[in-house]
Amino acid sequence: MKKQLIIRIDENLKEDFARAVKFEGKTVSEKIREFAVEYTAEKSFSSIVDNLWDRISAKIKESGIKEEDIDKIIREVRSEKK
Repeated sequence: MKKQLIIRIDENLKEDFARAVKFEGKTVSEKIREFAVEYTAEKSFSSIVDNLWDRISAKIKESGIKEEDIDKIIREVRSEKK
């Protein structure tokens, strides 16, 4: 069952937004739903994890660490925590 979401925004923003989405051939409700779907997909857990792995990978590449060094580094870090 669909639910209603009520938000309060500035009147000028509402009018500008309505004009912009009308230009796209959409209703305000359609565009808000589209934004909500995109936002939740972007913020989903799997997306957050993927983004984290991408950042880790980039930092590893920047630092010059090679694939064969990773196991050694993991062992060193784990031994430091004991």
